Amino acid sequence: MNNVLVIENISKHFFDDNSACKAIENVSLTLRKHEIVCLMGPSGCGKSTILRIISGLDTADSGTGNGENKEQRHSSEQVKTAMVFQDHGLFPWLSVRENIAYGLHLKVRSSSEKVDEVVSKLLVLVRMEEFAKALPHQLSGGMKQRVAVARALAVKPDILLMDEPFSALDPFTRRELQDEVLRIRDQLDTAFLIVTHNPEESAYLADRIVILTRRPATVRKEFSIPASHPRNMAHPTSIELIQDITKIIASG
Repeated sequence: MNNVLVIENISKHFFDDNSACKAIENVSLTLRKHEIVCLMGPSGCGKSTILRIISGLDTADSGTGNGENKEQRHSSEQVKTAMVFQDHGLFPWLSVRENIAYGLHLKVRSSSEKVDEVVSKLLVLVRMEEFAKALPHQLSGGMKQRVAVARALAVKPDILLMDEPFSALDPFTRRELQDEVLRIRDQLDTAFLIVTHNPEESAYLADRIVILTRRPATVRKEFSIPASHPRNMAHPTSIELIQDITKIIASG
């Protein structure tokens, strides 16, 4: 199956005033090399928590998997992940080039020449080479997200985790960046796990869509989408898929 991620039956509780709130319960998920999976569900159901567990920013209370930091933190087989958030999180005092290089300096020990080489290639990949010296306040929202993606890709992750990365953008910029994700996927071996609330975005991007229930989240439904890219969103199959996703999420 060539899986880069396998998590099995992970659960997570949060505690407030000595009472436990169960966020996710027995969630299992796989992600294959070069695959785009969109993770959907009602607001607050635990989608971002799952990303944080996979990335190692949080730990599950139970469950296993090669992407779950609690179980595999000492394993050489642990997958390498990077995260792109809804807020780009760029450092305002650093240039585009410096922002992309920042994570690379933290993650690897490379010469300045090697870092420059990697950053230059990423600038070309995300089509930001003309803005290498610009500061974040000089960029549009879409351009900032391109830089955030390049910064995440600098560490050569097996999986790029994206938490509603395009939700704050206008529809035209959102579609442009969705196409960028597809283009980058075609050039790299990276797999993508994307949290989104947008059924059309999932239908346009995903090879598979995983829909969670309300909290505590479990996997309710999974769609496999065999259609190749680019996809015609006016096609009856696409329209039916979007309607099905919307109904399932609305029903909890």
